[in-house]
Amino acid sequence: MSDTDPVTRLLETARGNPVDEPFRVTGVMMQYYHVCKRELWFESRNLEIDRENPTVVRGTRVDDTAYEENRQNLHLGMISLDLLEDGRVIEVKPSSTLTEPAEMQLSYYLWYLDRVAGIEKGGVLAHPRERNREHVELTDERKDAVETAIDGIHEIVSKETPPPAEEKPFCDSCAYHDFCWC
Repeated sequence: MSDTDPVTRLLETARGNPVDEPFRVTGVMMQYYHVCKRELWFESRNLEIDRENPTVVRGTRVDDTAYEENRQNLHLGMISLDLLEDGRVIEVKPSSTLTEPAEMQLSYYLWYLDRVAGIEKGGVLAHPRERNREHVELTDERKDAVETAIDGIHEIVSKETPPPAEEKPFCDSCAYHDFCWC
């Protein structure tokens, strides 16, 4: 089964079917794939992030306090949903500065619910500090983008060494900064 494509391996793993080499993708991995492939590789090796990093602290604070009265934190196999509201999956983010990675993380959740559990849901990307909400639907284009990203994630996490460091505008605020630049 190791010759099976990553999407099929992920689905078989999620459904509890025996596979030679199980393959898992979390929402954080999907987000990191769209932010920084090196960060994704570090995450896949369970390298602990700098919990005192101001960006991590801010994100944790928003995560802990936004929608506090409705917070559910549902863990379904490989995914952890922040909140369900009116039949939609709500993904809470502290800022809209990295919209594409957040949209892809939410799209992955919607894809996973659809493909693994047979549940079709819409989603909302919420930025409570900005009082902004963006509706996200699982279109055919988003499904294709998620599956392409799953293939890319598999390629990165299967490598023995991380991708080379690549300077990006947000590197200074990254929780893995010291792994890349010291």
